[in-house]
Amino acid sequence: MAQLQDKVIAITGAASGIGAATARLAAARGASGLALSDINEQALTKVVDELKAKGTKVTGTRLDVSDSAQVDAWIAATVKEFGRLDGAANIAGVEGPPGGKVFQNLVDISNEHWDYIMRINLTGVFYCLRAQLRVMERGASVLNVASLAGVMGRPGIGAYSTSKHGVVGLSRTAAKEVGERGIRVNALAPLLNDGDATDRPVTNTYKTLPLQRLGTADDMAKTICFVLSDDSSYTTGATFSADGGVAC
Repeated sequence: MAQLQDKVIAITGAASGIGAATARLAAARGASGLALSDINEQALTKVVDELKAKGTKVTGTRLDVSDSAQVDAWIAATVKEFGRLDGAANIAGVEGPPGGKVFQNLVDISNEHWDYIMRINLTGVFYCLRAQLRVMERGASVLNVASLAGVMGRPGIGAYSTSKHGVVGLSRTAAKEVGERGIRVNALAPLLNDGDATDRPVTNTYKTLPLQRLGTADDMAKTICFVLSDDSSYTTGATFSADGGVAC
């Protein structure tokens, strides 16, 4: 079992889904400090209170990842509170604008739809990764959540797919840039059905998957915590496919 004993971990999108599951598992595996963030402050507070009740040292910050000033302030506050940053899971993401149509052909995507998704899914990850790498030291690890749609084309979700391909490319580039500092950067390409930002177009075809089921947030959290642990100390620049075998 990958342990996170005495590690300080920052997590975006921590109010629900993969983010909340990762926070809970990181706490269970010994993380000494958790800096959680999400745009949904009310839901985030519930997760923070739950973990505090179990004795975890945790902070919760309402965060818009598309605002670089907010991101920089969050990471600075994390280091001030816990003294360092050993790992980060950048999970926050969206499928489309609130109340907007998710599935559209490329020719029908508006500028606003495209910009909204890119601002959060790609630029937001860049802002977080940049701030994290500026304060991290040797032995640190970052996991950026992409998507199955970030490693293969997916008709009808062109903006989302493009943003997630960007996350993979960003992670690979960062891995090569900071490897000499002893910092690792990897990506995760999940396929899950947890009621949050998911790959819903394939939820009715699970029987075609080798493992015959869709993944859960807990499945993804286990992979994320492994990548953030020292058990993956020789792995960087990789994209972990947690998709039940659909991309093999």
